[in-house]
Amino acid sequence: MNDKIDFPQTDLYINGGWQAGADGERFDVINPATEEVLASVASAEIADADVALDAADAAFADWAQRTPRDRSIILRKAFELMSARLPEFARIITLENGKATGDAMGEATYAAEFFRWFSEEAVRADGLITHAPASGARIIVQHKPAGIAVLVTPWNYPAAMATRKIAPALAAGCPVILKPASETPLTMLALMPLLEEAGVPPGVVQVLPSRKSGPIVDHLLHDPRVRVVSFTGSTGVGRTLLRSAADQVLKPAMELGGNAPLIVFEDADLDVAVTGAMQAKMRNLGEACTAANRFYVHEDIAEAFTKKFTEAMAALKVGNGLDDGVDVGPLVNASTRDKVAEFVDDAIAKGAKCVLGGQRPNGKGFFYPPTVLTHVPQNANCVHDEIFGPVAAIQTFTDQDDVIARANDTEYGLVAYVFTENFKRGLQVCEALDYGMTGLNRGLVSDPAAPFGGTKQSGLGREGGHEGIKEFTETQYISASW
Repeated sequence: MNDKIDFPQTDLYINGGWQAGADGERFDVINPATEEVLASVASAEIADADVALDAADAAFADWAQRTPRDRSIILRKAFELMSARLPEFARIITLENGKATGDAMGEATYAAEFFRWFSEEAVRADGLITHAPASGARIIVQHKPAGIAVLVTPWNYPAAMATRKIAPALAAGCPVILKPASETPLTMLALMPLLEEAGVPPGVVQVLPSRKSGPIVDHLLHDPRVRVVSFTGSTGVGRTLLRSAADQVLKPAMELGGNAPLIVFEDADLDVAVTGAMQAKMRNLGEACTAANRFYVHEDIAEAFTKKFTEAMAALKVGNGLDDGVDVGPLVNASTRDKVAEFVDDAIAKGAKCVLGGQRPNGKGFFYPPTVLTHVPQNANCVHDEIFGPVAAIQTFTDQDDVIARANDTEYGLVAYVFTENFKRGLQVCEALDYGMTGLNRGLVSDPAAPFGGTKQSGLGREGGHEGIKEFTETQYISASW
């Protein structure tokens, strides 16, 4: 294992070049496995945001007027370049985020796919010409670039959550200003030379790391040249950004929190259910808004499921994500680890039984072991809030209508998981669940070709799929006669 690496790009990226920042302030990025400093990164100020806005504004007209094929070729080149460098990006992801190499490679691959998918969508933003039945006029509909987009991304997927926004924005013809999470800015800074090599012009993409995220983003959202805000993160922060966006009536795309139920019926294939549950719970150490948060297992198979699932969790190796054979790296920071520990302690104090894990290890690094809780009471905090860590909270049920009601009893509506061999029942349950996405006998729903997003307090709009590019366009209708 070698956790040393040079990070040549640690300044702000504005107008195709590197800038130290108006005040010269910097902040440290920490390796969560060792608690050592990886790099010192420039911290953007309001003045830097203004320079980025000017650059994006100057680049907008030319980029918007490029043909869809021109933009498509550049995005396809970005996919090819990133695909050729996946291990390099995976290593940076592991160093600043903590996830194991396998998870990091999965993220890097997923992130690159957004460039390929939206290189294809760039030439598919079809309009419409039709004949109005009543008036006889021609209805002409086209989709135009909305304008400058502000992108705010989280630390749990430092590559994928950014490319999932950058790619459709560029495909639509919009320049972007990206504010990455201060815990994990290095991945996006490393991507910028690749986008230059792919042919992205100066000013089309800016990256502004900052320890002053709130003031920077608020300032950007109050500039009249900004027309879109796309955010992935907590529901609380999303509400704050929506209030700011209201002042300029911006187009909001919000991918917010989740509280995903995972339902295992008595007729489920246990091997399929356990494999899916492991994917839904332990992908990215559980640090994902799509992570299974509440397990509802039918009483008839609860003992058998829990035994097999616990064995699978126990087989996972915990350690530095760069080490061979490690499945579970550290959580991203001390506060995230401590919050996970508090959820476990609270559940146990209220009557849950800990059958695996549950004890924070000693030593350096923000580690927490894979943990399985059974007999979790309804009043446990982890039932109502995202755990965001490697903890499975298992409850039981006997009645289908009851478990649907319990699964829907949350302000969130991002994703749910259902396991049953009865396909008819599976589809009926999926339709009854108030969630934007549902995995039926699958523990993984994320796909660049599918519309990602939730209902209720889990967000607005969709990312990926055919819908993703529409978040960065305005529909224009022309009424004409000839």
